[in-house]
Amino acid sequence: MSSDKSGDNAINIDTMSLDQLNHVKTQQESRLEQLTAQYHQLRAVSARLSNARTAVSSIPLHSSSSSGGGGSGSSGEGGRDIMIPLTESLYAPGKIVDPNKILVELGAGFFVEKSAKDAVKVLERKTKVVDVNSENVMMAAEAASRNVEAVRQAMQGKMMEIQARQQGLAYKNQVEGKQ
Repeated sequence: MSSDKSGDNAINIDTMSLDQLNHVKTQQESRLEQLTAQYHQLRAVSARLSNARTAVSSIPLHSSSSSGGGGSGSSGEGGRDIMIPLTESLYAPGKIVDPNKILVELGAGFFVEKSAKDAVKVLERKTKVVDVNSENVMMAAEAASRNVEAVRQAMQGKMMEIQARQQGLAYKNQVEGKQ
């Protein structure tokens, strides 16, 4: 969005009226808000994936009930005790019976059974995809921000031009009035 025709979607903001510039500015500000919200959502997804990766990595590969003595309190008969989140503030007790049978969401409601090691790999791949998308959204947001600034500057130039024209007319009327 510059004053030259360098791209297919470029528009010449120097030839636009103040009302047209204001409309373009409003559109670009709205786009910037949407991109910023999308960026924050992607960063939140990345954080959740990172937390999931950390949680899966902390699962012992062998249940401690098979080690004999017990007594640690963190494992009961049949697996390692955990708290399963039902909501952000509601948990239910559970057990990890076999760490090599973890359900991993692939997307669109599809799940696959993976070992802890393979689940971490899936989460790492998903994190990379989210991070790349996040970077792309950030670049688009920066472009939208530059567009908003360019339109603001063009509007400021138009306003100064209008003021100069009005002052010129006022001066002309004043000079003509004295003669």
